[in-house]
Amino acid sequence: MHNTVLEPLVQEAMFKNTVSPLDNNVKECFGEQIVADGYLVVSSGIPSFTQTKAPETMQITRDQGTSKKPRKVQKEVILIEGKLNTYNSLTEYYCPHCHSLLHGNGDTRCTLTHIPIGGSYTKLIISRHRLHCPNKECSYNYTFAVDFKEDKHLLTKAVVNYARGLLARKLTLKEVSFITGIDENIVKDIDKKRLQEIYTINGEGTQLIPPQKQACHLGIDEFKLHNNRQYATVIIDLDTGEVLYLAHTKKKQVVYDFMDFVGEEWMAGVEAVASDMNADYGKAFQERYPDIKVVFDHFHIVKNLNEKVINEVKKDEVARLEAEGDTEAAKSLKRSKYILMSKHDTLLQKDRDARHNKVKSSGGGLFNKPEQLRHSGNRKRHKTIIQQNELLFTADLVKEKLRYAYEADTELKMKRRINSIIKLCKNTENKHFLWFAKLLSTHYQGVINHATCRISTGKVEGINQMIKTLRRKGYGYPDDEYFFLKIMDASRN
Repeated sequence: MHNTVLEPLVQEAMFKNTVSPLDNNVKECFGEQIVADGYLVVSSGIPSFTQTKAPETMQITRDQGTSKKPRKVQKEVILIEGKLNTYNSLTEYYCPHCHSLLHGNGDTRCTLTHIPIGGSYTKLIISRHRLHCPNKECSYNYTFAVDFKEDKHLLTKAVVNYARGLLARKLTLKEVSFITGIDENIVKDIDKKRLQEIYTINGEGTQLIPPQKQACHLGIDEFKLHNNRQYATVIIDLDTGEVLYLAHTKKKQVVYDFMDFVGEEWMAGVEAVASDMNADYGKAFQERYPDIKVVFDHFHIVKNLNEKVINEVKKDEVARLEAEGDTEAAKSLKRSKYILMSKHDTLLQKDRDARHNKVKSSGGGLFNKPEQLRHSGNRKRHKTIIQQNELLFTADLVKEKLRYAYEADTELKMKRRINSIIKLCKNTENKHFLWFAKLLSTHYQGVINHATCRISTGKVEGINQMIKTLRRKGYGYPDDEYFFLKIMDASRN
């Protein structure tokens, strides 16, 4: 017995061209039924396949729902029977081991999923000729290989390329599976292989390709990976929005691993990194590259001011008013959250819109939805609230000073404005304002750096939303490696 599969030897002088799928044999295969039943005979795009019978159809049931909400859909499958024309009966084939003339040993059939036609799935039923060596001491056997079959799957290469094209257009695994008729797990394997070819060295899926383009500004943030409090870190190029690196933790070590991944020469071209209030990321960058500026953007500082100061002070005031028995004032203050957090310009714009009867929410007759107009008096109500409460007045002043500070174009100007905010917060002796003063002091240099390097984590937050949408659309991704590759691919247009 010979373990190595070798192709048989061919007598070249006797080899003749195979029959084309579109010659006169087409009419012999189908007869007058071509015209009677309206068959459209076109090239299959597979030169080594010849159709031998008229197509047949069958019905199958596909599950398009979920485990909780199953939904069955009927799909048509077109069965196309044919043969490999790589075998030529006029050619003599010889054993590659003992050189004996090979004998025919019948045919074997395989079924491959092919490109769908319209909304119907397509399957090719292919007959392949077999040869065997008559020499009992040799026992060589050979079955003609299907050259258009995808390795490891009962699919044609054409339908695999079609599925890859759909996946590149951001369709989900379930959608591609339903369109092509390929099992969802196989679609996932196809997509993972596609992504590995793009983003890993030699397409082997063992090591990411380092960034080819130099990035001057980076953004870093963590995101929720799984529901059991597992987090991951994403690093992006702020200028292009492309994801450069992902890791299965939000610890400081991620930054060191990233710097080792891109190399010293690449890191030397980085000017600044935008981060949220996680100081560990910034420390890790500056430990190795002190010249890199770490910038804490406006969004996270304002968010902390709104949620941890303004909102908490408002709650304290509501509790005080309720304790004093002034329920009407407490009820009115409860509904003032967004007025207190809004900029003065925003409140004035809402009042202007109200004067011009601008529609806030359009109505509809189908479900009897009433039209909603902008309400007026926003600025007046805001003034009334802050005039009645000293701490809320101070909170409003801090909010405007902070906006003014982030408009500074030099470090000196910004230092003066931030120092003024810190002093104002400390003078209140209120625990919420003291907390905010400590926050600014602790992250002082990262806040000041915004004056000379005007970057933010806005694009990083956008990537985080994209990740949530991607996970929700795909109903979760248990394979983290595949999910990370999907994130990198989704960040590139």
